Amino acid sequence: MASNNKGSSPSSEWSPSQNKLFERALAVYDRDTPDRWHNVVRYMGGIKSVDEVRRQYQKLEEDVARIESGGVPFQWYGAAAPPPARTVQRVSWCDTLYI
Repeated sequence: MASNNKGSSPSSEWSPSQNKLFERALAVYDRDTPDRWHNVVRYMGGIKSVDEVRRQYQKLEEDVARIESGGVPFQWYGAAAPPPARTVQRVSWCDTLYI
């Protein structure tokens, strides 16, 4: 089957709005959807090819695996410090108080 490349290169960047549209399409067309990638391309208005959508999904899977394995540190933004760890304190008038 010939690749439908829509004039963009395999190394083309995805804009934040294209990524959001891609993520929405994935929510609509799950793993069990027949012709999933063609449906995702159609949902996105044909701005990416089937091959580009598949590659983007592979990158997404790799990113999620890296995050879930602890390979990506959590970033704290702005001047705020991370919240303190929750502690449990016993008091006489109730079972447990979460602070």
